[in-house]
Amino acid sequence: MKALALFSGGLDSALAIKVVKEQGIEVIALNFVSHFFGGKNEKAENMAEQLGVKLEYVDFSTAHTQVLKKPVHGRGKNMNPCIDCHALMFRIAGQLLEQYGASFIISGEVLGQRPMSQNYQALEKVKGMSGGLEDLIVRPLCAKHLPPSLPEREGWIDREKLLDIHGRSRKTQIELMDRYGIVDYPSPGGGCLLTDPGYSQRLRFVEQDGLLEEENSVLFHLLKTGRFFRFEAGKYLIVGREKEDNHKLDNYKDIGTLYIKGREIPGPHILGYGDLNEEQIEFALNLFSRYSKVKGKETIPVFINGGTREVLPVDLEKLEEDIKKYQVAM
Repeated sequence: MKALALFSGGLDSALAIKVVKEQGIEVIALNFVSHFFGGKNEKAENMAEQLGVKLEYVDFSTAHTQVLKKPVHGRGKNMNPCIDCHALMFRIAGQLLEQYGASFIISGEVLGQRPMSQNYQALEKVKGMSGGLEDLIVRPLCAKHLPPSLPEREGWIDREKLLDIHGRSRKTQIELMDRYGIVDYPSPGGGCLLTDPGYSQRLRFVEQDGLLEEENSVLFHLLKTGRFFRFEAGKYLIVGREKEDNHKLDNYKDIGTLYIKGREIPGPHILGYGDLNEEQIEFALNLFSRYSKVKGKETIPVFINGGTREVLPVDLEKLEEDIKKYQVAM
């Protein structure tokens, strides 16, 4: 008997796998990859190794973007379409059952852990949207609070050995993981950027500007980086805060219309997106000077789109006003 698991690498999904594996069932962990969560990472791979399961990455970015645009059940507090997202993952996992020779699907959801997306009605909605898989979904951590699924009724899995966890506390999960001897796991918490208020605020502007499309997905990744400025619809600046941001922006420099970095004076790398006018470019140059070592107080040369340009001392008072006007804080 095999099962596929929706696996984030976090506490709940790891414990769900462990509970099922304890019954002698082989589990294959599916880590779903979108533009906003998931993907190859050391923590997930370390957890899969501790659990003794095969880890597979499933890229569903394009389908997830479509769900994000028009979620049937709306969004949570931020940009997160949790119900529709979970249903999509179950549907795709269902399509993979035959490929992996698996019979059912498990997940680490806990009844009552998240008020909007993990109440009884929400879990039932997810089942109903799962593409005919309603009876093949097992939630091992809270199964005793839910109607028995087909694997439980048919004896593929012993319902009595499943759990009855309920509510937002993860004390029980942590105690069980300690009992199983699995101590190296991430701190509880969501890994989805769409639940982050700052990131969501940035992404809302992209949506408002009509750019929430798969073809613009590079923007979704740029929004994760540094300082973000929006002049008007589709015209943005991304400004590195630290060395790691600068390295990331280097990787995207060919997709922008503007790229600025220091020539002699270190400072932030700056990427412009959209058809920026001269005034907006001047603002970007002044930002470089302001955030560089000279703090906007000296004339400095910078590289801009492969050429060189001098930036004069900055009117810092006016620049601060413009920063407040254009910056979208994270």
